[in-house]
Amino acid sequence: MSPSQPDGPEAFDPPFVVDEPAQHAIPFVFNTPHSGAHYPVSFLASSRLDALALRRSEDAHVDRLFASVVGLGAPLMRANFPRAYLDVNREPYELDPRMFAGRLPSYANTRSMRVAGGLGTVPRIVADGQEIYRERLPVEEAVRRIETLYKPYHRTLRGLIHRTARTFGRAFLIDCHSMPSSSLGRDESAQADFVLGDRFATACLPSLVEGVESRLRALGYKVVRNKPYAGGFITEHYGEPGLGRHALQIEINRALYMNEQSLALTAGFATLADNLAEVFAGVAAETVEVSAPRMAAE
Repeated sequence: MSPSQPDGPEAFDPPFVVDEPAQHAIPFVFNTPHSGAHYPVSFLASSRLDALALRRSEDAHVDRLFASVVGLGAPLMRANFPRAYLDVNREPYELDPRMFAGRLPSYANTRSMRVAGGLGTVPRIVADGQEIYRERLPVEEAVRRIETLYKPYHRTLRGLIHRTARTFGRAFLIDCHSMPSSSLGRDESAQADFVLGDRFATACLPSLVEGVESRLRALGYKVVRNKPYAGGFITEHYGEPGLGRHALQIEINRALYMNEQSLALTAGFATLADNLAEVFAGVAAETVEVSAPRMAAE
């Protein structure tokens, strides 16, 4: 974690990064919206939690796990701001009125299940249920984060997807996340290494999901689909198969590659990163071999 000063979008230097390949050679875009680890000093001061507790909401190191995709010829977009500060995998104004001093805009969605759970666009809690803030935030602060961070992030992501679709005739967004091992239940038989979310087959070409799943299984991983994670706002919003734009969310069990308490990498990280590179090299090669008309017909 790197504390930063001052607050605002300039605190993140820059708020997000797109790692571009030398040549955009495959119809994929990869995105790690929750891997940001830059924490403004004023945010840390406003929180009742210590820095490590705030980081429990992070998909720590996921951007590093997927770094190899740039060499395959796909852009990798990654956030620098942390999920506990702003969650771009939500609607732009999913806001909890209990968090704010002042009246929220009339168009704010204050009743979604995610808001009720404390995990709106500006989260009220971290992933393990602890309240983030010492006191209510000004409404203006929520609006500022959305205008200066959320909206530019989505403009850039949308631009990458549209550029890919124009270049290749279709686009595949891979939205990359990690999940606490505890979120899968205590029954060992219920544990999964990966959860693939395609909004129950509405957001992504089935053959792509099947290709990722079969390759992960061939490497010995346990893979499930859509439970408990079917895909968040990004998968639902950008997955438009009828327009040739597909989105798949990937959740990785954190116990595979890091100590979930300290967030330190374990020996499993290198193996997992190599395996992900192998999986997506295979999926990308197969995708490039299939013609656009055939893909659209499936």
